[in-house]
Amino acid sequence: MSKTFSESLLASTLVFDGGMGTEIYRRHVFTNQSYDALNLRNRKLVAEITKSYFDAGADVLTTNTYGANRFALERYGVGDQVGEINRSGVEIAREIALSDSPEGRQVFVAGSVGYPAIEVLEKRGRSEIVDCFSEQIASLINAGVDFILFESQPSRESAELMNEAVNSVDSSFPFVLSYGLPRSYFQAPNNLESRADYYARLFAPFDAVSQPVAWGLNCILGPNEMLEAVQEIVKTLTLPLIVQPNAGLPQTFEGRQLYYSSPEYLATYAMRYVDLGAAGVGGCCGTTPEDIAEVAKAVKRSSQGRRSHIVLMDAQPNVSEQEEVPVFQRSKLAEKLSEQKWVQTVETIPPCGYDLTAFIEKAKVLKEAGVDAVNLPDGPRASARITSIVAAEKALKEAEIEPVLHVCCRDRNLIGLQADLIGCAAVNIKNILFITGDPPKLGNYPNATGVFDCDSIGLCALQRRLNRGIDLAGQTIGKPTSAFFGCGFDPSALNRERELLRLRQKIDAGALFAVTQPVFDPEVLLRFLDDFGEMPIPVIAGVWPFVSYRNALFMRKEVPGVVVPEEIMARMEKASTYSKEAQLETGIQIARESLEYLRSSVQGVQVSAPLGRIDVSLQVLE
Repeated sequence: MSKTFSESLLASTLVFDGGMGTEIYRRHVFTNQSYDALNLRNRKLVAEITKSYFDAGADVLTTNTYGANRFALERYGVGDQVGEINRSGVEIAREIALSDSPEGRQVFVAGSVGYPAIEVLEKRGRSEIVDCFSEQIASLINAGVDFILFESQPSRESAELMNEAVNSVDSSFPFVLSYGLPRSYFQAPNNLESRADYYARLFAPFDAVSQPVAWGLNCILGPNEMLEAVQEIVKTLTLPLIVQPNAGLPQTFEGRQLYYSSPEYLATYAMRYVDLGAAGVGGCCGTTPEDIAEVAKAVKRSSQGRRSHIVLMDAQPNVSEQEEVPVFQRSKLAEKLSEQKWVQTVETIPPCGYDLTAFIEKAKVLKEAGVDAVNLPDGPRASARITSIVAAEKALKEAEIEPVLHVCCRDRNLIGLQADLIGCAAVNIKNILFITGDPPKLGNYPNATGVFDCDSIGLCALQRRLNRGIDLAGQTIGKPTSAFFGCGFDPSALNRERELLRLRQKIDAGALFAVTQPVFDPEVLLRFLDDFGEMPIPVIAGVWPFVSYRNALFMRKEVPGVVVPEEIMARMEKASTYSKEAQLETGIQIARESLEYLRSSVQGVQVSAPLGRIDVSLQVLE
């Protein structure tokens, strides 16, 4: 059954399309003509661009009518064609939205309404402005849009004018009011008014019958600046938020101006907006169909994983749950944590090939150094490596060190995951860490699909069921498994309430220990633990020692879920002015400081081996 736009915003994350004007310009249409009039003069071009966003996976197609109001069109001599241009723009988008697609998805059409340049409006009175936009809004509604999207609004005053215009046409028609935040407010808000007060005024309800169904942010800011704004704005909103940044802004790196504006970069930020609670994400100026394709791939798959709930069927007749093996008997790691003893583990990545000689040698060194377990990620950053189950078994048998096997739900469906978990029991791999997994787009195989039949909460529930001798379908597996399984969490999560809720759900599903994302600001973890309250399971803190300033910069900008404070970046940058050795020494010292600060508040540490260097990890543990 089809949902309205408003219903869909509340039910799932919607992907909006990207820039229209910049795409027209890329096709060699210069700015000495009206881009909106192309709806009549070159429908094929507009349709081609719109179709490319449809094919990219956009759930919302925006009409090419941003400047299709009388004031803007008069400059090109077509001010008397407002109705025809808007109607044609809607027809183009609607025809494509109704195209047959194998997914059978519902695609909405947004009627774009922009705001003229200030110099145009200075000569107009309020009633004249309202009449002008009422004319365009009426044309879009009559042509059949699903909602009106007021884009790039520069101020609260302009928003009030737009609200008055839509109210004069149809006060019940859904609309979204999206601001283009002035950089002056964003960069130096204290010169004008406090940023919190500014946002509160922007997003306050209107003194009118008509109210937006959602707020939006678009244009002017790049992904990173937009993220900082979103973090503050979500605290003030009661309506859904739609976020559409520009492709990017230059950032200084080693004296160069670099544009972090790849499709992967935008998709990573889109996921961060979603984690903060954004109901819709897309792009504005400079973003392309390629960008939106990556956003759709990341958001839809990962959102599916977050929304998927595992269904455990009732036990079959004559099948009953068996008694679980006591936790402290499941592994040496479980025994130490049960006795509240300090544990230390090192995370190292299995090789891409099948020669495990060097990997085993590293595991032996870790064993001799007194490390309790070696952590083995499952396809980190969506990379294809030898299956971690094989690497774990080899480490256990040949290096005699317990593995902690990471299992993510990205690459296998529930049947394959259950088979692997039973297989782990057969080869005596007991310690398992469940994670949801990075989206495939982060790796070298962008055409790979993410499965995400469930998330890490579901995996915990499945393993607990197997530990009681029953599988997903309620059938007996004979002797129950005895896995000591845990979960991950991110104390630096942008949406802390959501992260706290998910951690509680993982514990309720059976998780027996928890490992954090790399912690670079110990106070963040301590505040998270305070907010959680009494913690019923052991917590192991993740620590990542930087080997260089470049390594720190990469972690900060490219790895989802990692937050590196400015103070740490400054220390690493200062060290980079001396030598490689100074950078490594500083990175190790920072990790040691974090570990010492946290030691009394957690039950153990997981130290990552940056670039595979276990010697660095061991120096942190000295």
